[in-house]
Amino acid sequence: MALSGSEAQSPGSTERPLIGITTYYQEAAWGVWQRPAALIPGTYVEAVAAAGGVPVLLPPVATGEHVLDRLDGLITAGGTDVDPALYGHERHPLTVSQPHRDTHDLALTRAALNRGLPLLAICRGAQVLNVALGGTLIQHLPVVRPEATYQPSPGVFGEVRFTTAPGSLVSSLLGPQASAPCYHHQGIAELGHGLAVTAVAPEGTIEALELPGTGSWVLGVQFHPEQNPEDLRLFRGFVAAAGSSQR
Repeated sequence: MALSGSEAQSPGSTERPLIGITTYYQEAAWGVWQRPAALIPGTYVEAVAAAGGVPVLLPPVATGEHVLDRLDGLITAGGTDVDPALYGHERHPLTVSQPHRDTHDLALTRAALNRGLPLLAICRGAQVLNVALGGTLIQHLPVVRPEATYQPSPGVFGEVRFTTAPGSLVSSLLGPQASAPCYHHQGIAELGHGLAVTAVAPEGTIEALELPGTGSWVLGVQFHPEQNPEDLRLFRGFVAAAGSSQR
């Protein structure tokens, strides 16, 4: 992808907020190599850059909470399921988790909340946010939402429509109704402490979570805004908040 002039700033530029993005750590292939790798879909870094931020990848290996002291915002990205043992449930046959990533993402999420660091939690990230605050998850949405087509086929994103709550952060950015790419397998069940539902799909699936009354910019979305480069409203709002919080 060719970056525009505003995205391809000099390495020494300090105006653009630094946005940490949690990554996968698993087998990957590039060129003639196949090795364990820290990676993230390019759509995340492209969205952050296009919205005015500098993406900083945070692998779940030796990344401590102190890294947040040098960042202006945190994105917890999508990926594998959260281990149900972390919220007291038995494992569903289709649940696949990565303990090292659970530990890493939960620690960074809690540290970001404690610091008041702007947090955009996407898909798995929203589920991590909910579990970090004591909530639970639906481990396989087709069991409870058989009428919804969130995953048309493997590797193909669906589309979800939703209504937002008046006065919410997500409503201020997307309006009263919106749609977005989705690839739902799991979802939010019981809410974590202090969280409020701020967007819901017609079939009842929770699509956005916020922490009202805290003064912090915290938004968890079940959908995948990074998959729609034509609509960067969430990323622009998040990066603007991160810029305002620059140390």
